Amino acid sequence: MPEDKQVLDTYKLNVNNILIEVLIVLYEEDTVPRYIVNITNMSKTTKIILEKIREEFISQVGTGVIELTESGGVETIKVEFRKELTKLLKKYFPNADDQTKDMLINYVIEQNLGLGNIEILLKDSQIEEIVVNNAKEPVWIYHKKYAWLKTNIIIPNEARIRHFATMIGRDVNKEISGLTPLMDAHLLTGDRVNATLEPISSFGNTLTIRKFATEPWTITDFLKSKTIDFETAALVWLCLQNEMSVMIAGGTGSGKTSMLNVISSFLPPNQRIISIEDTRELQLPNTLHWVPLETRLANPEGKGGITMLDLIINSLRMRPDRIIMGEIRREKEAETLFEAIRTGHSCYATFHANDVYETITRLTNPPINIPRLVLPSLTSILIQNRNRRTNKRRTMQFAEMLPNGTPNIIRQYDPLDDTMKTVGQMRVIPQTLRTFTGMTPKVIEEDLQKKIRILKWMVDHNVRNLNDIGILMAKYYRGKVVMK
Repeated sequence: MPEDKQVLDTYKLNVNNILIEVLIVLYEEDTVPRYIVNITNMSKTTKIILEKIREEFISQVGTGVIELTESGGVETIKVEFRKELTKLLKKYFPNADDQTKDMLINYVIEQNLGLGNIEILLKDSQIEEIVVNNAKEPVWIYHKKYAWLKTNIIIPNEARIRHFATMIGRDVNKEISGLTPLMDAHLLTGDRVNATLEPISSFGNTLTIRKFATEPWTITDFLKSKTIDFETAALVWLCLQNEMSVMIAGGTGSGKTSMLNVISSFLPPNQRIISIEDTRELQLPNTLHWVPLETRLANPEGKGGITMLDLIINSLRMRPDRIIMGEIRREKEAETLFEAIRTGHSCYATFHANDVYETITRLTNPPINIPRLVLPSLTSILIQNRNRRTNKRRTMQFAEMLPNGTPNIIRQYDPLDDTMKTVGQMRVIPQTLRTFTGMTPKVIEEDLQKKIRILKWMVDHNVRNLNDIGILMAKYYRGKVVMK
């Protein structure tokens, strides 16, 4: 490497026994750092031989020497692929041990039946987003620590990007073509995928992969990272425990869905929860009585589509105690959600708005158009924010809805000292609790302090496994958790 560089980080990955070295480097002439991947246990000569094996394999398939069937799906093809590649590897690498052969086979399979070097990026837990803009420029990633980085991975041509999109869609019964050049789908691992085809995307075909957390964020993680503070977390817990509906709003990438997932752990285990999403991202503790539902696009003939509105209406017939929604985008979805709240269902949803007042404005104006007098059925609004300069995600506001449809902000984030502060007194929440539970202001304060002690204990003891938190919450609701 040239001398005019700064190595920001280096670490190693093991991807199916393929050893990867990751370097994050900032060159003098660059505007953003580079994410450089090197395969350390495979020489250039080995890669050339593997390419020859691949070509020989393809030629044998083309001439009918090897027959592959798609009847069993891509996994069946991989099994057959592995059998035949093993024979070819014995020919070219007769002295290789079983582990080396397995590594070489995995590499060839990923390059031909997988997503190529994108598979390496998918295995890096530090990466949140993978972006292919076209075949002319490198793949970009969004790194948890370093934000946007440019990689040294380039997709060879536009046809390969289109092939990746088609393959991803086929696995989940979705289609992308010249007639339907936009696709929302997900990998079999749960990672969310958006694809576009040119000329809709002017510079070339695109792929955007939002990685699905193998270990989902939990309230302990959010508290340790200061994404939310103990007092606000206890307030949200109080609302969820007592069946008050909450909306989580924020800008793009602010952590709305992650926060929705995190606070869902506060739900009691003896109630039925129905979740509704376009692409499933929620992961709830296995202690909960949870039924996840997912929308479906119509087929090319325009049939078979299942919308979020269809699922909301259907969920009301499933005897839900709680309804969790993905992002509200349309008038009918919002109307049905608020009607569900008004008929006695506790509902939780995400919404795209940057603060409490913008949330109210967007909800009460076109295209959503919810009457302001309906808004008080929503007990509270939680605002998430991401500072793009510092890359910090923070809870910015917590507000309750007053009877006249205006917000009362109770907690507000102060960016000067990176803390949440109390800026208003609760009015509606204590009144609601007094009416339905008999809790007095003193009892409410004692309950909040107990919740704070439990949350601090969870952080101190690093209780961050989703199902462990579910068990702790189940004990709490049975009165088995006592904090002095």
